[in-house]
Amino acid sequence: MTALAPLPTAPVIDRSRWPDLVTAPGRLKRAVHARVAAQLFDRVAARFPVRVEWPDGRVTGGGAADPAAPTMWLRAPERFFARVGDAALVGFGESYMAGEWDSPDLGAFLAVLAAEMGTLVPEPLQRLRAFYVAHQPHREKNSVANTRSNISRHYDLSNELFEAFLDETMTYSSALFDAPERGIAAEGGERAQAVGAPYGVAWDDLAEGQRRKVDRLLDLAGVGEGSRVLEIGTGWGELGIRAAARGATVRSITLSSEQQALARERIAAAGHADRVQVDLLDYRLVDGEYDAVVSVEMIEAVGHQYWGTYFETIDRVLAPGGKVALQAITMPHDRMLATRDTYTWVHKYIFPGGFLPSTRAIDDITRGRTSLRMTDRLSMGQHYAQTLRLWDERFVARAAQVDGLGFDAVFRRMWHFYLEYSRAGFASGYLDVQQIQLQREARA
Repeated sequence: MTALAPLPTAPVIDRSRWPDLVTAPGRLKRAVHARVAAQLFDRVAARFPVRVEWPDGRVTGGGAADPAAPTMWLRAPERFFARVGDAALVGFGESYMAGEWDSPDLGAFLAVLAAEMGTLVPEPLQRLRAFYVAHQPHREKNSVANTRSNISRHYDLSNELFEAFLDETMTYSSALFDAPERGIAAEGGERAQAVGAPYGVAWDDLAEGQRRKVDRLLDLAGVGEGSRVLEIGTGWGELGIRAAARGATVRSITLSSEQQALARERIAAAGHADRVQVDLLDYRLVDGEYDAVVSVEMIEAVGHQYWGTYFETIDRVLAPGGKVALQAITMPHDRMLATRDTYTWVHKYIFPGGFLPSTRAIDDITRGRTSLRMTDRLSMGQHYAQTLRLWDERFVARAAQVDGLGFDAVFRRMWHFYLEYSRAGFASGYLDVQQIQLQREARA
């Protein structure tokens, strides 16, 4: 038997903070669902090049004979299978939060699963998806009444938390590292641009990569001296600062009071308070006319029910001859259709109400409901994988600082899982992030 690799002590679970981690399903339901989950798990693990190390010393999985294969340390099998059987992928993430399984390289293990996301569940069971997966709670749909609460649950956690793992630009979206662009065949058969995978990037490269990303978006939107810019989704102010430095005037809108406060502080410190205003405002309520609309990884928080409204709003406020630049995380169209009504671990713990579009969905909605058309697109998914790696390394290294902010060990495991789960999606190619230019269709 192989010796089980060392693992940090399982976290102490605060029932008041994490009630669902200590609430078990009914005994009969738990037993039946756990057996089904165990059978599915064994079949999936046997198909993939992974190692699963059990408490009794067994090693299973398709990569059992390879000590270097991505590894899962299964510490509490009964509790793990009960959670997965009861709540599928939500339970998978919750079991990690509770310390019932771990991995020496979480991102590598999850990347193997992400690469085969569409086949993890057997096809016959996929047809029954609507009957066994949880659906998005009505209170988390991104209506005007709900959106502020959804945004607050993530972005108002603490500015100090985000400062702990973001670089000096306080930019919470994919960086664009220095790599050549090339043409590719994209979804739907059209051509697009892609940027090569970055190699050897380190923490010291991140801030420059973030500035490169922002500058390229501002170029796509044609932002220069005298431009009137609308930014949908403020972040912590870096894009507004760089647009103002070009001579633009910027109206930036957010629903996070924490972001608004720090963004205003950073903008003032950069000397641009007279050029950039930051408003606490829902995008649907924006008024005015703008030469450029820029939105960085905001569409993911809109919810698929409101994508049409989002693009109609942009179309309404865009001045004649204006340009739009988006940075959007995208997923394959078939997986988007299959999962659009599914309630996931990410919804429950990280981004309530969010959902990722496909490139085709963006194209279909803009063509069907607006005068906007895609005119430029850059694929840069591997750059997000590296961005997330750097964030997670920084977050893990600053565990004591995070503890000092009042976040417990379960939160740290949750956030680590979120960053590595996301990295796996981009590293495997299941997810992409794209910079997209939209302009009005030329009239004959």
